[in-house]
This record gives sequence, C-alpha cells and structure tokens, in this order.
Amino acid sequence: MIYGYIRVSSDRQTVENQRFEIENFCKHERIRIDGWIEETISGTKNYDKRKLGKLLHKVRKGDLIICSELSRLGRSLFMIMDILNILMNKECKLWTVKDGYRLGDDIQSKVLAFAFSLSAEIERNLISQRTKEALARKRAEGVVLGRPVGAKKAKEKLKLWKHRELIKLLREQGVSYSKIARILKVNRITVSQFVREHL
Repeated sequence: MIYGYIRVSSDRQTVENQRFEIENFCKHERIRIDGWIEETISGTKNYDKRKLGKLLHKVRKGDLIICSELSRLGRSLFMIMDILNILMNKECKLWTVKDGYRLGDDIQSKVLAFAFSLSAEIERNLISQRTKEALARKRAEGVVLGRPVGAKKAKEKLKLWKHRELIKLLREQGVSYSKIARILKVNRITVSQFVREHL
C-alpha cells in the first residue's frame, strides 16, 4: 500500500499545496496513492494522538508513506527519529518530496537513520547542558528556584474563600471533606483546615 500523508498546523493553512506536490511526485515516479491521511494539528502533538499514530500502527512490511517533507511528521528531531525507527522495524518505506529522502531497509537508510539518531542525542545533551548552566547561573545570582513554600496552599485557600457559602451548605448537608475537595479541585486537608478555622 502507498499512503500520502498531509499535515497542516491550522485551518488557515491549506492542504492543497502538499497534495499537489505529492501527486506531481507520484506522476513522475509512475506510482498511485492508495490512501490519503490528512490532519490539521500541531506537529508538536505526539504522533500517538494524531492520525499519523493510527497509520504507523496500520502499515505493514513493504508499505510506503509519502509526505512533502520530514517536518510534516513532527516538529522535534526526537519525534521524527522515533517515527523512522517504527517504520524501519516494520520494514516500511518513507519518501519525502522536498527533502528527497528515500528511507527504507537498505544500508543507505540505516546510515541516514544513524546520523539522525546521533544528531538527536547531541541535541538532547546540548539542551540538558544549557538547562544545567542556566539553573547554576540563577542560583549563583541568588534566585530561589522552584515554587515558593506554601504557594499552592495559599492559592487553594483563596479558591475556598470564593466558595465559602457553598462549602458551608455542603457541610450542613453532611458532604464529606473529600467530596468537597473533589468538587472544588483542591486538597482534602486544606478543606478540613478551612472549615475548622473559618466556619
């Protein structure tokens, strides 16, 4: 089976350009698309939560996916690598029109996949290193990192003050602290303390 995969980030973008590119490419290669997969969703969204995830689950050995460029698969190198790894393990092929990649189970594809994998690892290490350096710099400047002590509790109590009358009514009807906490989406202990101190 040959699949054409099209992804746009928003409704404002059109799928027509990508379809036109893929159709022209197929005409030149003398192949026919058996099924189209089109979706309007951000490339940062994990492929599992997209139509692409269903396609990756569906493809079988020898199937081919054609898309306009690798960035249509995802916005991060890690995600693209993960997708390529799935396709190679399933012995499927991926061709891109603009980038000119023809990834399959041949040695050239495996070398290219290794290069992508190495790039992803380097990128991951660089991001980690930059994060550690930034945090160390902030600490050296005396910045207190993390959420201030009691910040979440204060926010929850503010929410409880807004619903004071509701809490009072629910307690009079015998509703438990746990149930009130679930209704107001706060901690049960915060509710019980609030009732003891203010009601």
